[in-house]
Amino acid sequence: MKRIILAQPRGFCAGVHRAVDIVERAIEKFGAPIYVRHEIVHNKHVVDRLTNKGAIFVDEILDIPKKSNTIFSAHGVSADVESAAKDKLLTVVDATCPLVKKVHIEAIRYYDQGYKIILVGHKGHPEVEGTAGRVPGGVTVVETVEQIGNLKFTKDEPLAYVTQTTLSVDDTKIIIDALKDKYPSIQGPDTRDICYATQNRQKAVRDLAKCSDVVLVLGNNNSSNSVRLAEISALTGVPTYRISDKDEINLELIKGFDVIGITAGASTPEVLVKDLIRFLRKSFSEKITIEILDGAEEKVNFKLPELFSD
Repeated sequence: MKRIILAQPRGFCAGVHRAVDIVERAIEKFGAPIYVRHEIVHNKHVVDRLTNKGAIFVDEILDIPKKSNTIFSAHGVSADVESAAKDKLLTVVDATCPLVKKVHIEAIRYYDQGYKIILVGHKGHPEVEGTAGRVPGGVTVVETVEQIGNLKFTKDEPLAYVTQTTLSVDDTKIIIDALKDKYPSIQGPDTRDICYATQNRQKAVRDLAKCSDVVLVLGNNNSSNSVRLAEISALTGVPTYRISDKDEINLELIKGFDVIGITAGASTPEVLVKDLIRFLRKSFSEKITIEILDGAEEKVNFKLPELFSD
């Protein structure tokens, strides 16, 4: 008999629920098409479903016709993007996650106080680009401890750091400690910028790995938080595979394991977890039982924009 153990919590967080809800309500209120700058969240199944409903996902504001109804993704945007949208007379609904906006406010506050800003995060990620573009004086992006050695700031310069919200807590703490070693006076929030949902899912996957023979992480390869979950699980020594959906699974790699752990990134809908469980039950002849680990119960709910408050 095989066992499937589900991590708790897993899947959609409050910020993702809010962003997807905004797109769906905008389509209902304004009608199609609704233009969305960048993927609303990093999950192909979510994007495809919303596309079928009438959303059009674009890379840049230049790709959106004048005076169109437009949504900014959950990852946030730069001040330049906001300005470009205004120039094109777009009607904008901002689906930026409130926890990402909190980092924007934090970075701007440090800048206004005279600090030079270091942003701990993955260069090129939409959230990092958005946060960097909120600070008038620009930021220095740091991804690894090794890069800290190349920083040219003096110890007398006023420095502050903020972080991307979807990083590994452990990796980020190592980078922050290295920053503090080199610049003892640096100011920052420690790892508090990493959102509650990211931290909860990272703890849950560690707990899952302890009681599983193999771990499957559902999430796209461009989903930062999903990739981190797979890395954290793999570091425990348990065989770990990140898959976008059931179609990517290689049964040969897991057929010899009795206890299969499953979790999902914060942008992965629960329907993909259910599809995977159905697929595994059909694929293996022996009986499969389902268990759910104890874990944090998330009760966070972010308000929708007033436009959709009815």
